[in-house]
Amino acid sequence: MEPIIAPGEVWLVGAGPGDPDLLTRKAEKLIAAADVIFHDALVGQGVLDLVPAGVEMVSVGKRSGRHSKDQRTIDELLVAAALAGRRVVRLKGGDPAMFARATEEMSALRGAGVRVRICPGITAASAVAASAGISLSLRGIARRVQFVTAHSRNGQTLDLDWQALADPACTLAVYMGREAAPELSLALIAAGLPGATPVLITCDASLPQEQQLRTRLDLLPIVIQAFAEDRPTLILIGEAVAQPDGFVQARATAEACLTLGMARGYGG
Repeated sequence: MEPIIAPGEVWLVGAGPGDPDLLTRKAEKLIAAADVIFHDALVGQGVLDLVPAGVEMVSVGKRSGRHSKDQRTIDELLVAAALAGRRVVRLKGGDPAMFARATEEMSALRGAGVRVRICPGITAASAVAASAGISLSLRGIARRVQFVTAHSRNGQTLDLDWQALADPACTLAVYMGREAAPELSLALIAAGLPGATPVLITCDASLPQEQQLRTRLDLLPIVIQAFAEDRPTLILIGEAVAQPDGFVQARATAEACLTLGMARGYGG
């Protein structure tokens, strides 16, 4: 039987949103078969605890504004490990194909003659929707879903197609949206999305310390301040986010936040 990882081969493995129970069976087998694992900062500790003793662990984590290693260095480390004949797992939070720099790493590996493969994982938006008990799509209300990252270089504005994103008939999933929340709110409203559009903010999706808060688009810059800057945050925007049994309370919370924001000088 062919080994799940051949010597000199690299697998980009999706670690899911953090809960080890959401890891795929294949991902767990790949982790168990690796000689060396290069892992992101967003990989949950419960997933890392599954790594067998004796496997080399290399942190190549990236958080907003804090990179332990740049992308070129990561590429070089992966290539070197593979060319040394090691069984390599590149463990990425969520799904490797979603805002995870997979293309750069695959290009570097293939350019060096290294075989590279992908094991998909559950992306954060799916975990957030499951935890909130909602669907990302909704017949007659949200016929499509858009995924964007709000991460940008320091000091630069987001280069996004705001007209396309401000579609009231879709659900918008914004990854790494904590710092850009004020710009998101202003730009989407300016592009025509109503200020009352429902919003769901989630930090640490699927983990025991997960925190969710419902609000509305025009109050997003105020409500987002309830979450610490260093916590991984995903923002869902759209009518599918609103649930009949929960959004009445959410509107009351939003109104209270608006009052607080006005008192602090955020409103006009």
